[in-house]
Amino acid sequence: MPNQSSLMADRDQPANMERILQEITAVSRRIEGMDASISSLTLETKSIRTDIAGFHSWVMGLEHRVGTLETHISTIQDRDQDISYLRSKVTDLKDRSRRDNICLLGIPENGEGTDVQAFLSSVIPKLTSLSFEPPLEFQRAQRVGPKRQDGALRPRLIIAGLLRHSQTRQILQVAQTHGPFRMDKSEVRITADYSKDTTERRKAFLSLRL
Repeated sequence: MPNQSSLMADRDQPANMERILQEITAVSRRIEGMDASISSLTLETKSIRTDIAGFHSWVMGLEHRVGTLETHISTIQDRDQDISYLRSKVTDLKDRSRRDNICLLGIPENGEGTDVQAFLSSVIPKLTSLSFEPPLEFQRAQRVGPKRQDGALRPRLIIAGLLRHSQTRQILQVAQTHGPFRMDKSEVRITADYSKDTTERRKAFLSLRL
């Protein structure tokens, strides 16, 4: 004959089974939820990897463009150096071609008459108090620029190319030391004939010379 405890266990068995089934169902639902979360995380991970790959591709493209730009900059710098070198050579050639020239500023318009070279041959020794042997000779001499119609305007300068460089040096040395000179009521300056670039550079140093 079954005892009382066995009977009670038999009565509790369905209840225990029900509870176990409920727990198993709850765990299954939790696992399903975890599976869904894992699937979502997997999709997000794939999306992140895609974004990272796209960003990496963009960075690589940017590095390529930067490299190309650096090459262009280097090329431009090389060209600038070449241009600067060529410009300095042209300036040097211009200055060398003018090394025998002198510029006379302040001589009144028409003061030279019809023969500029004969006028300069006479007036330069008087202005500088130099005696030249042989006498001054010129390759060319002329006023520069359009003729002044208004007597109040500053007279045009005269550029003269001397035949002998030694006489050019003599005149410029005296002009630098004793100029400007007086010619009647006018002040006359005698300077070297430089190219535009050299003239601009010399102007930049005037403040340092004063």
